[in-house]
Formats: sequence, structure tokens, C-alpha cells
Amino acid sequence: MEEIEAESEGRQDPAETSMSLDGRASPFNDAVDDGSSPSESLMVGFVIVNVVGLRHYSGTISGRELVGLVRDELNPYDANAIKVLNMRSVQVGYIDRSAAAVLSPLIDGHLITIEGIVPKPPGKGNRFKIPCQVHIFARIQVFERVKLAIEIGGLQLISENSVSFTLSEAMAVREKKAIVAEKSVDEIFKLLDLKVSNEGASEALDPPKDMIKSELFFHQKEGLGWLVSRENSCELPPFWTEKDGVYVNVLTNYQTDIRPEPLRGGIFADDMGLGKTLTLLSLIAFDKWVHAVYSSSNMDAQDDAESGEEESIALSGKKSKRKRGSRKVDSSRKKKKTEVGSANKKGKRPASDESSSLEPKTTLIVCPPSVFSAWITQLEEHTSKGSFKVYMYYGERTKDAEELKRHDIVLTTYTVLASEESWDKSPIKKIEWRRVILDEAHVIKNVNTQQSRAVTNLNAKRRWAVTGTPVQNNSFDLFSLVAFLRFEPLSLKSLWNSLIQRPLAQGDKKGISRLQVLMAAISLRRTKDKGLVGLPSKSIETFFVDLHEEERRVYDQMEEEARNIVKDYISDESVVKNYSTVLSILVRLRQICTDLALCPADLRALLPPSQLEDVKNNPALLQKLLSVLQDGEDFDCPICISPPTDIVITCCAHIFCESCILKTLKRTKACCPMCRHPLSESDLFKAPPESSQMTPEGSSSRPSSKVAALLKLLSASRDASPFSKSVIFSQFRKMLLLLEEPLKEAGFKVIRLDGTMNAKRRAQVIKDFGVPAPEGPTILLASLKASSAGINLTAASTVYLLEPWWNPAVEEQAMDRVHRIGQKEDVKIVRLIARNTIEERILQLQENKRVLARKAFGRRSQKGQREISRDDLSALMNL
Repeated sequence: MEEIEAESEGRQDPAETSMSLDGRASPFNDAVDDGSSPSESLMVGFVIVNVVGLRHYSGTISGRELVGLVRDELNPYDANAIKVLNMRSVQVGYIDRSAAAVLSPLIDGHLITIEGIVPKPPGKGNRFKIPCQVHIFARIQVFERVKLAIEIGGLQLISENSVSFTLSEAMAVREKKAIVAEKSVDEIFKLLDLKVSNEGASEALDPPKDMIKSELFFHQKEGLGWLVSRENSCELPPFWTEKDGVYVNVLTNYQTDIRPEPLRGGIFADDMGLGKTLTLLSLIAFDKWVHAVYSSSNMDAQDDAESGEEESIALSGKKSKRKRGSRKVDSSRKKKKTEVGSANKKGKRPASDESSSLEPKTTLIVCPPSVFSAWITQLEEHTSKGSFKVYMYYGERTKDAEELKRHDIVLTTYTVLASEESWDKSPIKKIEWRRVILDEAHVIKNVNTQQSRAVTNLNAKRRWAVTGTPVQNNSFDLFSLVAFLRFEPLSLKSLWNSLIQRPLAQGDKKGISRLQVLMAAISLRRTKDKGLVGLPSKSIETFFVDLHEEERRVYDQMEEEARNIVKDYISDESVVKNYSTVLSILVRLRQICTDLALCPADLRALLPPSQLEDVKNNPALLQKLLSVLQDGEDFDCPICISPPTDIVITCCAHIFCESCILKTLKRTKACCPMCRHPLSESDLFKAPPESSQMTPEGSSSRPSSKVAALLKLLSASRDASPFSKSVIFSQFRKMLLLLEEPLKEAGFKVIRLDGTMNAKRRAQVIKDFGVPAPEGPTILLASLKASSAGINLTAASTVYLLEPWWNPAVEEQAMDRVHRIGQKEDVKIVRLIARNTIEERILQLQENKRVLARKAFGRRSQKGQREISRDDLSALMNL
């Protein structure tokens, strides 16, 4: 493994990227949704406009066809420009200027989303423009406002009560009006479901024993067989058919005489802790072995088939229960040739078919920084020395693409890729990778982020999205993975909204059934509750804590004041405008539930007034608001969609990385990217520096109700098993610091892991925690987000969650750092919940999200849930 020379050039400007993407990221992330999501939108109607500029672009329209409509804010000729893309994401032209001038302000104001369909192919009489139906969706509360704006703009809106409404080519309208189509969407999905069900089962495979020294569990061998069969498929992608040399996408009616590329890859979504990393290393090893065998047999066609290599790959006699394409693999070179001919007859591509000296051989693995060391550890533990040449493209790194091509594996992070996205000379972008593996792929769940854009634009033969939590908030999380896989046409956002997201959100059972068929076609998911690896049991206990008198008094007072403020925001549609205030309210309520010592005494001053002028003239208040939000792990910078660094708050109470917002302010029109309020550098404020004494002011000697309950539980556990280890997770770093002293006083040996530590320090903490007691520590205090992915904490057998998190998938990832392969003891999870508080309501919100995550891979219908909507916010505030 090699370290390489630094490259500081070409860093992506996230400020520029954020303004050029299709749609905007919700500033609320997992906390509060901005309401512009299609999931709560209904169709207002449609307008007929012209697509112009056809002669300037290579994209074509061949029939009645869905098109993508993408806002082009950075267009130098027209600030209202809306691009038109065909199903292959190739630009066809632009919406004509007059129509774009009406629609773009409504899009930019988060009032509408739009979808397009060309009802007829271009006529011979006019080759310079095509009529296009633009279907307009909005929340029902703004229907009249949208209709008025369209009418004033001079466009004719055809709504449901118009006679011409049945002319709409939108599938939703045609199905609702019982207009006979060639094939309904659901018939198309049923045909796909039938095809997937009728395919043969993948064989379980063993990796080459001279490269992978660890023995795989049977489910891992099955997984390897599925991965290999997917990578070497020659079949048309789902939804494509061929007739008389013409290839037609049955969902969009797009036609081409060029055969679409097979979908080589998919979503590997096995539950956390089932050994996905080892299975993927086995895939890389297997592919390398096949390449070597094929190359060797080409050089010497007379080579003896019985070369002693037959023992390298063993084939299990059992078959996977999942019905996939079957392809036997034998290590004998003579039989390998036979397999090539046989596989070609079956329409499959054998592993050796592409393995020529001209083919790329390098695999790019992308992961979060916290998982980087885990991959290195797995390589050391499971692969024989010298099996792979590995390059760590992180920190100091090469500029030479040829240097990277000489390695079998290149390891990098999402952050590195995002930083090089706008750098044309990036060696990562010059290479056609044999495969790209996105580990912890839910990192790109927001398709609008620069990280998502960077990985989607990579050039690769095969693509894998790997995550134990593919659905975290809503089905739109899956769209970003589909976009990365380039699974056309569902990688077109408007089509995903129309066929999956909107039916789900409106409780239409078609949405969930379509999602299930789609997932069955492109993903593999097995869960630990199937007993695949014989893990010890995991129990989850909710321990309710009653707040003591002072805590209850402060909490009730704060909640009553907060409820009134949030109620006003909801009623006047200003939740998004005041999202920082809403977040600070939610953070503060949750902190009171954990420990009053986290809260300053002047609680009332932390609730900013709603008038912008009052906030702007009160920098001290802005600084306090920022300090509150810094305490938790609730938000990302809305520009780079990453945890903010050098945080600043604007006079309009929005939060950014200092570097991101300063770059934005260098634009011609310096304004807030969130609310468009004019900004200058003097309008930016920083939180006061943290005191060197980390214990927050106002803390009393009396432990909080939760801390007292935790100490009691830990003491009882120690009495039962003196050397057992526990992990205590919190979202508040200050809470971890507060806990150190009372735990040490109670006689526990404590170590801490949080987001301020670099990768090397984190690795050392994890190593120290693995030292058996009594020499090693028995308690690990861990930040929830810093420790929720990619680390192994199987030394512990008990997990305490001090607070509930909005997103249950983050909690489950944290739990599964302990309950995973390698765990020898039964695992106990204890969730501490303050009774009769916002925490109980968060539990219900979590359950709603869990339901969708389960249903996406199941067979029953269920209304999908998404991020915290206005209704969710009302429920959280007990309105």
C-alpha cells in the first residue's frame, strides 16, 4: 500500500456546484423537510410549450416520449433557462424563453416541480421546435397562487376541470381517466417481476484460496455468485426490448438502433455486519483470477487442463433461494473454454469474455473517511500478502492516471472525489475503471450534492452501491443510487417522481409494488434475523426516564414557548425561512431531556424573533443560535451538503461553512443561497469560541435524571459481569465530556471517540478499546455519527443510546458496530427515553421510516414516509 504526492489543485467549488444542480438540497436534511419534495405535491395541470434550439444539440426525440426538464440557472444568455433532456440524459434543446420566464421563478421559489412529455415526434414541417406538455405539481396550499402566476404570465393552464385535460399524455392522467395505452405501467412492471422470478438461481462460489485466506460463510458465497453473474450479464437492461434491430424502452417509448449497455452492477444491500466487505474483496479476487487464467490459456492453447489449479475455486452444490441467472464456474482451463461457448448461448457474458489485456483492471473503492481504515484492516486480515496492489488516493496523492492503473485497488473518499469534480486534470476522471464500489452508499442519498454528482460522473464498466441501510428517510434515497448505477430510464428524476415517489407519498399501493419489483431486479438484501451467520442474539430495551422536578419545569416552559413559535411558522408558511430557529428549538428540547447542563440559563433568549430586522440587529443572538446548533449533529452546510467547517451564521439566520458562503458572495449578485436575502461579509457571524473548560456553564453537582439512570444500569451490569464492555452513544459531544468524570468517579475505566479526532486517533481508540479488561477500558463514550459506520466494536456487548436520532438507520448502524460478525456474546441495546417529551414522539417518527425501509424489499403495500414534513413537525411539537 502506497502513499503518494499531494495534489492541491482543482478543488471543487461547492458554491458553484450547489447553484448548478437540478433542484436544491433540502437545508433541513434529516431534521426538517423544505416542502418542495414531490411527495406531497399534486398536479395543478399542464401547459403546452415549445422545445426550441433543436439544431444546436445532439439529443433526439423519436416518438411519444418522456423528457427531463432541468433548471439551468447559470446559463449566460437566459437566467430563466430550462434545459430539455431526452431519456438518455442528452440535451435536446430548451423550453422557449417566454414559457421559461413564467415557470422558472416558481421553480426557484420551491412552489412547483415540473415534468415533461413530448406527445408526438417532430414533424417534417418544422425541424426547429417540438411541442411539449409540461405537467406542473405543487402543494395544494399554493394552488391558487401558482394558477394566478401562470395566468398573468400568459400561459394557458389546462387543469383537471378543463375539457382538454384528457389530452394529457402523463401516465397518471391516462390511468386515472382509463385511457387505453399500449401497455400500462403496472403491466410493464409485472412483466419485469415475472422475468426476475423465472430466472435461474445464482450458484454459490468460493473465491481463489491463494488470494482470499478467510473462509466465507455460505451466504457470502451465494452473494459472490450473484455479484459475478450481475457483472458478466449480456442481457438488455430492464424495460428494454428489441424488435427488428430497433431497441425500445417500454416505459418512455425512447427508440434507438444502438444496443443499450447491460446493467453490470447493482445495489448490494445486505444487513450491516454480514461481511459485505469480504464478499466484495472476493469478487475482485475472483475476477483477477479469471483474468489470469484466461490470459494464460490464450498464450498457451495446448496447456494441460489439469494444471493443479482445480482446487483454487470450489463450487458449492447448493443454490441460492434468490432466483437469478445461473452460471457454473470451473477452474479448469479446458472447461473454461467450454463455459465461454455455453454462456454465450445462454445470453450471459462469461467472466473471461472481457478479460483481455485491453480491459481496465483497476477497482475504485469510495468510502467515508471513517471507513477508510476498516478497508485497510480487512485487506490485511482476509487477503494473502501480495494478492493485490493497493493505492490510497487520500491526503497526498499522485497526478498520474497511469500510476493508478498499475494497481488492482484504489481506495479514496467521497470528499476527495467531490474536491476534484471540477478539476479537468484529475487522474480519477481520466480512467475507465473496471468497477466502482461505493461503500456506505447512503452517503449519496441526496442526489443534489457534489459528492453524488462526482461519483455518478465516474467512468466505469461496473458499478456497485453497497449499503446496509439503502432507505434512510424515503424512497428518494434510492433514486440517487439508481442515478449512480445509470439505470435508465429511472435515473431520470421526473420519471422516478412520476412512477415511484409520488404514488408512494399519496398512499397508492402501485408505488410500493413498483419499488419492490425494481429492488428485486437490481439488488440483493439479506438480513441478520435469517440466522445466516449464527450471530448471538440482539435485544433492544427502551428504558423510560422520568425527569426530576427542575428538569420538568424547564422542559415544559421551553416546549410551550417553542410550540407557539413553530405554530406561527407553520401557519404562515415560513418554516423553511426560519429553519435555523426550528432546528435550535428541537436541539434545545432534546438537550433538556438528556442533561440541563448542556443548556445555558437564558433559554428564552435563544428563541429568535421572527422579524428579520430584529435578528440582523442582534449579532449576539445569532451567535447564541449558532452555538446551540453546533452542540448537536443535526445539520450539514446547504452548499457543500457536508458537516460544516468554520461555521458561520448569516443575518438571515442560515448556516454555512465559512469558505462556502464566502465563495458564493463573490458572485455578481451576492445573496443567501437559501432565501435570496442580500448578503455581504459583514452580515456573517461566528459563534463565540468554546471555553477551554469544556463543562458547560450552569451545570450542577446533581446528575441529570438520565445520567443517574445510566450510572445505575452500568453498575448493575458490572455487578453481573465485571469485565464486560459497554458503548455509550450520544449526539452531543459536550455530553460525552460531561459523562467522563462521574463514570470515572464510579470506578469505570473510560475512553472516548468523537468527531473531532482524525482517522489515526480513532483507529488507536478502537484498538485500545479492544484490550480485555481489567487492563483495557470497559466504557467507550462515542459520538453517534462519528461511530455509526465502518468500525468494529465487537469487544463490547452492551450499547446505551442516550437520545433517539431522527433517522433510525443511523442508530441501527451504531448498534451494528457491536452486533456483527466476530461478536461472541449476546448483545443488549438500551435506549434511554425521557417520558412525556419530544423523545417519545421521535420514536414514532422512527417507526414510520422503518416501515418504508422494510416494505421496499417486501411484498406488501404501505404508504411511504419521508423526511420530517410539516405534519411531522406538528406532531413533534405536540400541536
